[in-house]
Amino acid sequence: MPKLGIDKDFLRDFGKLERSVQDRVAEVFAKFEQATHAGLHLEKPNNARDPRFRTIRIDKFWRGVVLAPETGDSFTLLKVLPHDDAYTWAERRRASVNTATGRIEIRDGVAIDATLPELARMADQAPRRLFDDTADADLRRLGIDEQTLAFARVLTDVIQLEAAKVFLPQNQWDVLYGLAAGMTPEEVWAELGVAPRREPYDAEDIAAAVERTPERVVLVEGPDELMEVFRHPFALWKIYLHPAQHRVAHAAFNGSARVTGGPGTGKTVVALHRAHHLAGLGAGPVLVTTFTSTLSASLEAGLRLLADSAQVRDSIEVRHVDQLSYQIFAERHGRAAILRDKEEKDIWRRVIKRLDVPFTETFLAEEWRHVVLAQEVTSAAGYLEAKREGRGRGLGSRQKAQVWQAVWEFEEELRRRRVWTYETICVEATRLLGERADKPYQHIVVDEAQDLHPVQWRLLRAAVPEGPDDLFIAGDTHQRIYNSRVSLREIGIRVAGRSARLTINYRTTAEILAWSLGMLHGERIDDMDGGLDTVAGYRSQVHGRPPELRGLRVQKDELDALAHKVRQWLDAGVDPGEIGIAARSNMLADAALAALARAGIPARSLAKASDADGVVRAGTMHRMKGLEFRCVAVIGVTEHQVPASSAVTPAEEDPVTCAQDLQRERCLVFVACTRAREQLYVSWHGTASPFLSGFTI
Repeated sequence: MPKLGIDKDFLRDFGKLERSVQDRVAEVFAKFEQATHAGLHLEKPNNARDPRFRTIRIDKFWRGVVLAPETGDSFTLLKVLPHDDAYTWAERRRASVNTATGRIEIRDGVAIDATLPELARMADQAPRRLFDDTADADLRRLGIDEQTLAFARVLTDVIQLEAAKVFLPQNQWDVLYGLAAGMTPEEVWAELGVAPRREPYDAEDIAAAVERTPERVVLVEGPDELMEVFRHPFALWKIYLHPAQHRVAHAAFNGSARVTGGPGTGKTVVALHRAHHLAGLGAGPVLVTTFTSTLSASLEAGLRLLADSAQVRDSIEVRHVDQLSYQIFAERHGRAAILRDKEEKDIWRRVIKRLDVPFTETFLAEEWRHVVLAQEVTSAAGYLEAKREGRGRGLGSRQKAQVWQAVWEFEEELRRRRVWTYETICVEATRLLGERADKPYQHIVVDEAQDLHPVQWRLLRAAVPEGPDDLFIAGDTHQRIYNSRVSLREIGIRVAGRSARLTINYRTTAEILAWSLGMLHGERIDDMDGGLDTVAGYRSQVHGRPPELRGLRVQKDELDALAHKVRQWLDAGVDPGEIGIAARSNMLADAALAALARAGIPARSLAKASDADGVVRAGTMHRMKGLEFRCVAVIGVTEHQVPASSAVTPAEEDPVTCAQDLQRERCLVFVACTRAREQLYVSWHGTASPFLSGFTI
């Protein structure tokens, strides 16, 4: 029975075809077994550089290009193009096996040959060449073949290499780009994600190479699987792994492990594949968790696409941490009354008034959450000895006694009312898990880990037995958008020696990434394990337009300009569902929706719409977390709105907390800007935010 693979990049192309063509492609390849068995419809182009390329008729206008093995029955669909374009594409290209990685490669040999003479002429006149300091032996060891080696040797500028991305074999281009970026051959090899071999791979075994390239080829068995792929082309395109990601997702660890990386480096995709891999081992139930319901829903949708059997699907649970803690709590205590934010502030105010202590309700609430609960303090003596790192306001013994009395009164009021906060439910759920010999999960995968509070981490630690592959943690502290800070070591989660860092951004253009990173320049950001994180080495291999910055006089002008910008994107062919608008407040996001409605542009709130709705979406910067769009407008980046005054502790009250709040607000804008894949538009009215001070394009 023939096996059919679908090239990952064709999934993106398929999503852009007209529906009638999509239906015809699905119909033809659903009957592919009969076509190949009978030898019908597969035609060999007359002038093809690679004798294994075939074309197949879709209709009178469209043809598919298929890679067919010289022996065996493994076929790969590479392209669907208009008739003449399909033949031209097939005639120019050649498939090969990378002898270092064993993966399938496709190259445009005509383009390489045509470009080489002019590059050689320029190289003869240049004082240096791009890879003068790299030996041929190192390049060959990294999978560079003779044609690409000859090409690399005449390069004099990285710009030439970037232009060659469209026709060089992808794996080999990645190697050259990494070396050009200053990586050592050993560092480049690590990013290839393959184990070293004594013998090179068989350069002629195309079928085996396809099997070894899951990050590029989707293998399907039968028409049902094929139809499922065609129903979700864009989603599947986004969940396939780069080799470096694949290595992390499928590794075996003798304890907890962590993957870090900047925005767009694929941490969430790695987390999804990690959960799928662990569930496939059959060792026990796997929990996939994060900090909000919106993100957990997104993770669940991704896992539905990945799960290839009912057994794997049934082995994975997806729920956010508060949902998990409430479930464990409710099993023992039943339903709980949750204290609302306003009610909590009212209690703190009454405690302050009753005790006549010199603290604000904000200070006491933060001290309770980030010292008392975070360090499991249960007594006055314990509070006197507690570390208060990150709490800028120093407290003497008398003041600590006053704070502890206020905390005791607050907690006593919760007990008297029989009400709970999300944190206290989590603490109680952790206690209950500690009493159990059996743990509910064998493995836990955590996404967006940087935003979890210490009490939530203790819950997760208590929910899985310590052992191999117990906790897998994905996060980036540069994208922390809430107050929580933690040292994993101090709560019993050890990841030393089992951490991987992803550095290649697959979503955002180099121009958008570099500009957005500038917003965090000079910030000292912790790594959740007692050290500092870094953005050194983060890079994007995709280039595009620089961000567009625009200041307007008043808010109405800014909203009118936003509507005009969105109209420009739509007129340029951008799908409405690929446009996102981020604002610091719900009020401004609603104003943006109203401005778009006045301009006749269909738009909905991020809270009420999804990818499938096909409309422009607007929401808060917090709501943008975990999403991506072709084009993003970040609006209202205005003095007094960004940073939001209500989110920043006054410096005179606590200078350290003030600095942390400002850093968090910077990270929030950074997150919003890096949701953009291709175009970023940033606007303000009146005076620009201080975060934009000194920025240039």
